[in-house]
Amino acid sequence: MTTALSRSWEHAVVTGGAGFVGSHLCAALLDAGAAVTCVDDFCTGRPENISPLLERPGFTLVQANVAEGLRIKRRPDLVLHFASPASPADYLRLPLHTMETGSLGTRNALELAQSSRARFVLASTSEVYGDPQQNPQDERYWGNVNPVGPRSVYDEAKRFGEALTTAHADSHGTDTCIVRLFNTYGPRMRGHDGRAVPTFVRQALAGEPLTVTGDGRQTRSLCYVDDTVRGILAAAAHGMRGPVNIGNPTEITMLDLARLVVELAGSPSEIRFIERPVDDPAVRCPDITLARDKLGWEPQVRAEEGLRRTIAWFREDGTDD
Repeated sequence: MTTALSRSWEHAVVTGGAGFVGSHLCAALLDAGAAVTCVDDFCTGRPENISPLLERPGFTLVQANVAEGLRIKRRPDLVLHFASPASPADYLRLPLHTMETGSLGTRNALELAQSSRARFVLASTSEVYGDPQQNPQDERYWGNVNPVGPRSVYDEAKRFGEALTTAHADSHGTDTCIVRLFNTYGPRMRGHDGRAVPTFVRQALAGEPLTVTGDGRQTRSLCYVDDTVRGILAAAAHGMRGPVNIGNPTEITMLDLARLVVELAGSPSEIRFIERPVDDPAVRCPDITLARDKLGWEPQVRAEEGLRRTIAWFREDGTDD
């Protein structure tokens, strides 16, 4: 299934544009003919993610913390708010920054969109569902989140961002959309960011034991970054408010994922079980009925192919952060 965009953009602002997903979004928008302003403070984003874009016509880099304000010279018609530490290693290291980005940063991005009469897209997350008691998770599920647990700085920042985005649309008529991203993976992830795919790939390529938490039966749903970007841009072009799940509805256990990475990498690594983190979700699987019906979108890249591409990128570009 392919998704045809029903709307084109002249100038897009991407906060967090030097991050993993953000940099892929910047490239896709440039490819579609839009000018792009990338805003990033590089607390987790990497200059090398956007270095190939710096010489492309229409690309502008603004190094700034979105929580401190957004000063954009050219009026945008699309604002994509993707700034935020997103991996456990990062948001546990930067708890206050994470919450400020999700609150003050979201407000500043919304105000830019409102003043510019631009379309606004908030990058939310499957983490708003917490450790779900419903599987798969559809957009009507309110979630099961610990507001004071170690993951709360990220979970609640995103939940607040959703509430703020909704209130802004209701109060000011801002043209908003909320996308909830599920377990995106692919090239440009950082090997030490704490998420399962880059951790397993880094360990497998180094011949180290793959560290599976708990008994490995907890599940995730892996969506290759190209599919995620297509879904985000389809939601932006459609005009829907959302929230809408963007993810792959095929679950895989962490133990099976580790074994698959070892196989695809041709690695001699063994599996080692370690303690499971506090509040680690037992299941994670999106119901994408809304995205299929309204956007004509569903993932196209199977896990084996996506992991092969990711492993190849890590071999070529190294696994150091």
